[in-house]
Amino acid sequence: MKKVSVQILREQAKLPVYATAGSAGADLCACLDAPITIAPGETKLIPIGIAMAVPEGYAALVFARSGLATKRHLAPANKVGVIDSDYRGEFFVPLHNHGKEPQTVEPGERIAQMILTPYLTAEFVSVESLDETARATGGFGSTGAK
Repeated sequence: MKKVSVQILREQAKLPVYATAGSAGADLCACLDAPITIAPGETKLIPIGIAMAVPEGYAALVFARSGLATKRHLAPANKVGVIDSDYRGEFFVPLHNHGKEPQTVEPGERIAQMILTPYLTAEFVSVESLDETARATGGFGSTGAK
């Protein structure tokens, strides 16, 4: 298991935590002084109260928590947040209410999940043509066509 440095920026902040031994994502908790209500169609920036030294060669990806998204229609407005290894500021989740009813986020509530993952950087090179594949230029839905 890789050790990752996390700085607590607000007194009520919680460290990211894995709910089970098999969890891929660590839960991120709302760092609030009081409950916040998010109206239908509204997005509010929810502080997490931590900063983190994401290891070089890794990114922290912030995803919706499946239960919160399906039962209460709350999910990150940017769908997947990408936190780069050179960012040292506070983490926030732009939580969007996709539902038809106002939703209240409580202090300390688990609002998103974060996965640390390695990535590759590339040198992009312009070429005249690309190698051939069986799929070729088949786009959206082309692999499911009968």
